[in-house]
Amino acid sequence: MATGRTHRPATRSRGIPEATVARLPLYLRALTALSERSVPTVSSEELAAAAGVNSAKLRKDFSYLGSYGTRGVGYDVEYLVYQISRELGLTQDWPVVIVGIGNLGAALAGYGGFASRGFRVAALIDADPAMTGKPVAGIPVQHSDDLEKIIAEDGVSIGVIATPAGVAQAVCDRLVAAGVTSILNFAPTVLSVPDGVDVRKVDLSIELQILAFHEQRKAGEELGEETAPAAPPAARTTSDSARTGADNGRATADSARSAADGGRKGPDGDAPAVMPA
Repeated sequence: MATGRTHRPATRSRGIPEATVARLPLYLRALTALSERSVPTVSSEELAAAAGVNSAKLRKDFSYLGSYGTRGVGYDVEYLVYQISRELGLTQDWPVVIVGIGNLGAALAGYGGFASRGFRVAALIDADPAMTGKPVAGIPVQHSDDLEKIIAEDGVSIGVIATPAGVAQAVCDRLVAAGVTSILNFAPTVLSVPDGVDVRKVDLSIELQILAFHEQRKAGEELGEETAPAAPPAARTTSDSARTGADNGRATADSARSAADGGRKGPDGDAPAVMPA
């Protein structure tokens, strides 16, 4: 059986852009669903819609694979499944170790999608002695002291880190020193790795924060619509100016009357408190 240690994907040697590589799993998921429904062919428009991408971008991506489809017919679903699987390296066995068997690590261990996509969970590793020997998803947990031995014996080149952030870098360093060259990091921290080691980061909290931003913006837009002013500010300014002008006119008239009555005194020589109209 081939392992990840002796076989590497051909994507880099063929010069496929990283953005295209990132979309290949989306196409494969959509194609697999079509294959399970026994759909023989699919148009670029239909497949692009199922994968959530632009059809022109899809055709460009497939051109890197040497697949152009047939005019009026579309793409052969089964052949594309094989072609993309081969390009992603999924036609061989990839042993994977998961380090950190807490709630997240245990959930990953039980994920059924690994086996169906060419990945075999070779070992579950945790630093807690109480976890050693405990079966999780049918696989006994092994202690982290045996990490290097496990990687060497199983020819592991892909490691999954599901530990707390504080120990993630130390675990990463041990994985790399033992020969792991690809890491999927679920710990909420940035890992430092040497050249030749690939890291993919999955941070659920960041994704939720991005969603919170969009929710807040949508709520702000809705609130702005509900509290919109009845009249535009310019109209109010014109109205206020007109009222101010009227008040100034009344004040001028009052001053004129006061000046005219200045010489008239009351019985005691004072100006009367109220003057007749």
